[in-house]
Amino acid sequence: MARDMSEAVNSSTMEVAEKEPSKMIPVTKRLLFLLNCILFTVGSCGGPLVLRVYYLHGGASIWLNSLLQSVGWPLNLIPLAISYLYRRSKNPNTRFFYIDLPLFLASSFAGLISGSGNYLYSYGLGRLPVSTASLILSSQLAFVALFSYILVRQKFTPYTINAIFLLTVGAGVLAMHSSNDKPKGETRKQYAVGFAMAVIAAILMGILLPFLELVYKKSRQQVTYTLVIEIQMVFLFFATIFSTIGMIASNDYKDIVEEARNFGLGKAKYCHVLVWGSVSYQLLTLGMAGVIFCGSSMLGGIMFSCFLPIVEVLAVVFFHEKFQAEKAVSLGLSLWGFLSYFYGEARANREMMTNNEPTTTTTSSPNPIANV
Repeated sequence: MARDMSEAVNSSTMEVAEKEPSKMIPVTKRLLFLLNCILFTVGSCGGPLVLRVYYLHGGASIWLNSLLQSVGWPLNLIPLAISYLYRRSKNPNTRFFYIDLPLFLASSFAGLISGSGNYLYSYGLGRLPVSTASLILSSQLAFVALFSYILVRQKFTPYTINAIFLLTVGAGVLAMHSSNDKPKGETRKQYAVGFAMAVIAAILMGILLPFLELVYKKSRQQVTYTLVIEIQMVFLFFATIFSTIGMIASNDYKDIVEEARNFGLGKAKYCHVLVWGSVSYQLLTLGMAGVIFCGSSMLGGIMFSCFLPIVEVLAVVFFHEKFQAEKAVSLGLSLWGFLSYFYGEARANREMMTNNEPTTTTTSSPNPIANV
């Protein structure tokens, strides 16, 4: 009987723990934020560059490229297994997965959005230089802001609004002068379709980030980082299903062996490109989920755009792409927008500390380093 009472108490404790607000000491949250920033940076810069290598040396499957952006989902099992072993050492009755049915369904829907966006972005990346595609995708920040306001009632400072405006105008400058950047052998129609696909992908990204934040906020469970990884794994799994079905329906899978044999860098390098491409995008999505967990979807959108200058430089260095005056203007506006946003965040944090206010901020995207 005593054993039964002990198990009941343990079970009750677990249920309460799942519903209580997540509590994390400041040092742990800062380290978690920095770790996810590193993952986000490596994935955001490495993913587009690695997959561009795929296209430059003979790769042609849009669906395969799309699949690579989500097929790395089993890598999430590694941190989940570590977390499970740690929890099990404290409580033998702990479960491996905590995600409930409503969260599972919401994550599945997010996966379908992600899968659609992956395909559209892959199509655009195949028709555009990586620098141009990245600059177009930077317009997602405006859509992140719009849907953040609609879905999670995000509040904005003048500095954030200025940053969004500058980043959007920067992408617009590129769009108005993009015809001179058309790759050799590609028709105007193909380039225009690729450009449109990249813009739609930016819109879907703008929906996805606030939607994930909404999922975290509306969850009936305690939103821990372990649960965030579970949500991440589910939505990537469904994005993989979406791309796999598309690949089968289009018969793209039949050309993989021939494509590998004719790949410009050799069959071994072909496999390396596929593996490292999937790993890079897995790091990107995992880092993105962690940044939203530590901060907000608006912060994730800003950081996603912040990596644009790095991708620009790497694309010019490694692929010898043109760096025209329009790109320089767009890049300058983007940097101006980044500085405006971070200046506003720093100023808001200083005012909060000066006024001795609670750690809850009303700026556009809570600073996870301050909000602990």
